[in-house]
Amino acid sequence: MNIVVGITGGIAAYKAVSVVRSLVLAGHDVHVVPTDSALRFVGRPTLEAISRNPVHTDLFEGVAEVRHVAIGQAADLIVIAPATANSIAKLAAGLADDLLGNTVLASEAPVVIAPAMHTEMWRHPATQANIATLRERGVTIVGPAVGQLTGSDSGPGRLEEPDVIVRAALEVAERRGLDGSAPADVARGAHDLAGRRIVVSAGGTREPLDPVRFLGNRSSGKQGVAIAEAAAARGAEVTLVAANLEVAEPGGCRIRHVSSALELRDAVREAAVGADAVVMAAAVADYRPAAVSEAKIKKVDGQDHLTLELVRNPDILAELGASDHDGTLLVGFAAETEADRDRLLELARAKRRAKGADLLVVNRVGWSQGFAADENTVAVVGPDDAIVAEASGSKMSVAHGILDVIAGRLAPGAASTKEPHPA
Repeated sequence: MNIVVGITGGIAAYKAVSVVRSLVLAGHDVHVVPTDSALRFVGRPTLEAISRNPVHTDLFEGVAEVRHVAIGQAADLIVIAPATANSIAKLAAGLADDLLGNTVLASEAPVVIAPAMHTEMWRHPATQANIATLRERGVTIVGPAVGQLTGSDSGPGRLEEPDVIVRAALEVAERRGLDGSAPADVARGAHDLAGRRIVVSAGGTREPLDPVRFLGNRSSGKQGVAIAEAAAARGAEVTLVAANLEVAEPGGCRIRHVSSALELRDAVREAAVGADAVVMAAAVADYRPAAVSEAKIKKVDGQDHLTLELVRNPDILAELGASDHDGTLLVGFAAETEADRDRLLELARAKRRAKGADLLVVNRVGWSQGFAADENTVAVVGPDDAIVAEASGSKMSVAHGILDVIAGRLAPGAASTKEPHPA
């Protein structure tokens, strides 16, 4: 493929060198188009040596060959990493005051951008509005990640790692058939969820012990956020019920913030009214403290043990399954530590039946697997205990695999998958 890598002027520009190198080593013809500000962070000789192509920045170079539009016209894919708040604003407004802006406007290729900026800039309403505009136009947004920023700052706004950006970009190319394969979008439809209302829960609930402590889990919310983001990109009206996310919130979604299981239950039940599908990807605590202390629980000299009484939380998925949810596709999740595949699938089948879910997505988790990871492997259990899909790869790729099943079940004329809830 002919891939254009745009680089804008942020401190994370040095990571773009790894993006370019990975794409070149994968066999692609890579042309780097940096802004003048980007060249203050990474030198032109480095970019030319790594890309194996000349690097241009000036609108008035190569006028005879109409270079300011030719680069974009020849591109199969455009990747911009890092994309600063300023560059995102210019892309959303359609400005073309430099070679990169002209390249994007002159191209019909899919665009992938990886934002990088300080947390306050990322959260600013102007930036979020610009991101929403770009998503509506079909631009794929990768990240930003949550982590250490310039200086002592930390939070959402960190550039995703180069391998994540490259993987996401190549997945876009694969879905479009640009890599020589059949376009996946032909089967799934670029907007096959248009007009559908989808509710997604993501993250991990926290059950307070006192004003400073809680019982929680290691879910970061990455998989649920990926599902919400992918559903919005495919045209759905998405409500994301977000429980203590450790990743950046997706644009293009209505977001309800919650913390505890009881709060999540109320928010999901309210959002689920009239929804076409409810996807329960959040990791919900099974138990909560019977009593919450109004003051910090202190250590007591001579007391080596502390006993906590826990009470069971409502089973949100089972409640939804037992309710009259005709017309709403109910998708549950199960994170299991079972190592044996056959046993893992049996657990999933039993859970789907017990919860009254139409589909159940199961994945294996462990100390270094599943939670907070960038990749996932899942199986989707449907009616009659059949494995209706399996997906593996980045969590965005897995999200699309899950949504393929959901879109198929919601398609006009699709056979009903409803089953009576067990008595």
